[in-house]
Amino acid sequence: MLSRNHLPDLSVFLLIVQHRSFRKAADQLGVTVSAVSHRMKALEDRLGVRLLNRTSRSVAPTAAGEALAQKIAAGLEVIDSGLAELQDRFRGIAGSVRINVLRDAVPLLLAPALPLFVERYPNIELEVASDDHFVDVTAEGFDAGLRYAGSIPEDMIAMPLTPPLRWVTVGAPSYFARHGRPAVPEDLTGHRCTRLRTGRGQIYRWEFERGAETREIDVPGSVVSGSTDFALAAAVSGTCLTYCLEALARPYLDTGRLEITLAEWAPLGPPLALYYSSRRQLPFGISALIDIIRSLPEQRFLELNSTKH
Repeated sequence: MLSRNHLPDLSVFLLIVQHRSFRKAADQLGVTVSAVSHRMKALEDRLGVRLLNRTSRSVAPTAAGEALAQKIAAGLEVIDSGLAELQDRFRGIAGSVRINVLRDAVPLLLAPALPLFVERYPNIELEVASDDHFVDVTAEGFDAGLRYAGSIPEDMIAMPLTPPLRWVTVGAPSYFARHGRPAVPEDLTGHRCTRLRTGRGQIYRWEFERGAETREIDVPGSVVSGSTDFALAAAVSGTCLTYCLEALARPYLDTGRLEITLAEWAPLGPPLALYYSSRRQLPFGISALIDIIRSLPEQRFLELNSTKH
């Protein structure tokens, strides 16, 4: 009678059946043909059943051997499937991971990735802090941060998650009906604009690019905000123009509530990137999140660089 200690011999037997060769099985195992032959003879003696028909040129399973090989293969398939599921669902189960995220990255990357992450890794606790202010993620106890690639400290390891992102100037049809459209970036000095405050506390100068030409405009306006949601709401209301990622304005552009102006001057900016300290190992939960974000349908990222207007 066989015990669990004989499982290695059964695996060797399955290799012989699959290859129809003692030599190929021995080569795969890194042992001699003689060693494989002796193990099979001992296995047959313990079972009291002939499993293999041997000739000088070939080896083939007997009827009993073929039936046993099928059972072993089915069992190993179940084991492999169980191990794969275990790795997919429960790896990284201990503890939690914390990430500090730019607010604009939440609708673009985290919101679409979160359902799949929770389904695939139900026992990983993911804590997300949404904050546009620049923080030392390591000192603040975060495992990683997510910002625009151009703003990440040089001593961090950065992993881009998107292609370069297109920035556009948008306004409501009602705004353009009252105030007209700027023809060149310099015309914005005569318009009402949302002034944007960055995470470093500075007022952002709107950037434009057309071929080799570049412009930076300190736009006028009585509305100042560090929130893209608020700036878009102000633009949708017809109060002013705003400047933002095209991907964030896309829902309003598709419904006609906003329109792009100065489209030929819309520049491509740095991608969004996840970053972490070069002195720390990236936790499995963060690497799993990266894999899911990168697996999002490619069409989403094609839309980020759309030229619709």
